[in-house]
Amino acid sequence: MKEKGGYYDMELLQQTEKLQQHIKRLKDKYENSEPPENKKDREFFLQVKQETAPVYELLAEWEKAALEAVKNREVQVHPHQVTSTKENMELLLMHSYYIDARRKRYMELNRSILYILDQLQRELSEN
Repeated sequence: MKEKGGYYDMELLQQTEKLQQHIKRLKDKYENSEPPENKKDREFFLQVKQETAPVYELLAEWEKAALEAVKNREVQVHPHQVTSTKENMELLLMHSYYIDARRKRYMELNRSILYILDQLQRELSEN
């Protein structure tokens, strides 16, 4: 059993804060970049893959840790919210590079992800 407020909570808190930073960076990218001329350009695809790989890795680790925290009742978030946040973040990642979502949709995804991340951060910081 993991102790409440212990090492794993600190790790989850750090992962959550890193994801929040990525969200800000991705939003800047979305707002200040032009869509790729050719969405099937292999070079562009490889660049996106290289730049997003660490975020996908962090996201997978975060989901695992967050679901564990939910299971141990350390945070008041539902497992579905964690999974949806991960899926939304994956969408946001791609939309940030391909600039292929309407601004309203992008901002809805952004707000929804930040809502859960902020809630987790708040609860973990209080422990």
